[in-house]
Amino acid sequence: MPKMKSHSGAKKRFRVTASGRVKRAQQGKNHILTKKSRKRKDSLRQGAYMASNKEARTIKSMIQK
Repeated sequence: MPKMKSHSGAKKRFRVTASGRVKRAQQGKNHILTKKSRKRKDSLRQGAYMASNKEARTIKSMIQK
């Protein structure tokens, strides 16, 4: 049986905090930035936490054995 591979995209996008929550970047900061206000773009810089009902699935895809 081959080894299970962890999801490389998930490894790059998410971090697990010390308390076990999943931290992610805000969406909407990659393109079409000219029409977005400075205030909106500044607030998108801050990280956010993943919804609790999706955390377990994300952690499982990041850390496969």
